[in-house]
Amino acid sequence: MRPDDWYLTEDVDDFLVRAGDFLRSRPGPHVMQLTWAERVRARGAEAFGTEAPVFGVLERADEVHATFYRLTPRGFGLSPLTPEQADSLAARLAALGHSVPSVSADHSTATAFAEAWQRHTGATPELRDTRRRLYRLGTLTPPEPLPAGRGRVLGEQDLEQVMFWCGEFAKAVGEDVSIDAGTWAGTRFADKRYTLWETPDGTPVSIAGMNPVIGGQIQVDIVYTPAHLRGRGYAGAVTAEVSRAALAAGARDVVLFADLSNPTSNALYQRLGYRTLTDWAVYDFSRAAPEAG
Repeated sequence: MRPDDWYLTEDVDDFLVRAGDFLRSRPGPHVMQLTWAERVRARGAEAFGTEAPVFGVLERADEVHATFYRLTPRGFGLSPLTPEQADSLAARLAALGHSVPSVSADHSTATAFAEAWQRHTGATPELRDTRRRLYRLGTLTPPEPLPAGRGRVLGEQDLEQVMFWCGEFAKAVGEDVSIDAGTWAGTRFADKRYTLWETPDGTPVSIAGMNPVIGGQIQVDIVYTPAHLRGRGYAGAVTAEVSRAALAAGARDVVLFADLSNPTSNALYQRLGYRTLTDWAVYDFSRAAPEAG
């Protein structure tokens, strides 16, 4: 496979015209491609830093075989690749002088690209994260019995509460992000719809969010219960509520990521009807690719 089989563009509309059908044909494995392309399309490239996003499509004989996106500083994401495809992409990017500080993809793809990038640039890969598993909903099975209370969808009038809960979630998972009225619109949290689970007296105890429908699919993201309130069924109740809402919104597929280091949440999602789709990995690189020429 030749490196020049990869078509690169900074135009997200061009990327989606070329690769949209391919991405939508397998929306689960392509969830991050679809999500970030839609965010760039909706918000504009300038919302994601001073360096223009780059999108890539592997085309042969007018057929799309793979894609990638690069958003600085958010990193580099890949659709599933064979080792040969990963090597051709690494060769193409290295020849053009592109930097790749990190890569995120399904585990086998991320590993194949990390090895190829090291061959072509000398950059040393360091496995940062193997804790995420991507699940897809089969048959939704809400918990029985539900904890006392109800789900409440949050609207624009609840922005302060949404920002507070998203900030608590970000701190809990170690996500380095500033969340306040000035930064909110530029965060990944801003385009979600959130549901709170409230006890009968109106006390909020757990939150779940979901992305818009993209490619016929909705990603459930985030799910968070404060540590002192866990073990009471609140996360299961609010996740079931949001999963039901996703189906009602017309999603053919509903997916979510779970932290494999938390066996409780993984068991919960499986009880609700979520089934393993793939495991995810993130590699960091010790240095950027050398300048072209």
